[in-house]
Amino acid sequence: MNRHHLSLLLLLLLITTPVLAEMARTPSPEDASVYIISPADGDTVPSTFTVHFGLKGMGVAPAGIDKENTGHHHLLVDGKAMPMMDQPLGTDIKHFGGGQTQTELTLTPGQHTLQLILGDKAHVPHDPPVASEVITITVQ
Repeated sequence: MNRHHLSLLLLLLLITTPVLAEMARTPSPEDASVYIISPADGDTVPSTFTVHFGLKGMGVAPAGIDKENTGHHHLLVDGKAMPMMDQPLGTDIKHFGGGQTQTELTLTPGQHTLQLILGDKAHVPHDPPVASEVITITVQ
């Protein structure tokens, strides 16, 4: 991404974030859960590997689609803490607004953490949040 595109993206975020932040959070069903199918907690993986996302009690819909009990995945890699729950998920989180249910990651050798967070049509976490357990993996 060149400097011009990055500037436009930042401007768009500055304009839309206050508007989206004022939106009411989308409710999630009580039994909804999101989880990482693979790799499993404690696994050792090669530097490039696939992460498979799981979801129960809700459906997957692309960002911008307003359909009850749906959302799309966001992956937090090496996150220190959960993001603000009443605002769109930030650019430090990998967004899967197309409705993707897996991704290929390339990480440096060592330990890393992964966590999924479901976002609504506007990338805002549901109420209550639908987030996976944090898993720890070791990259060879």
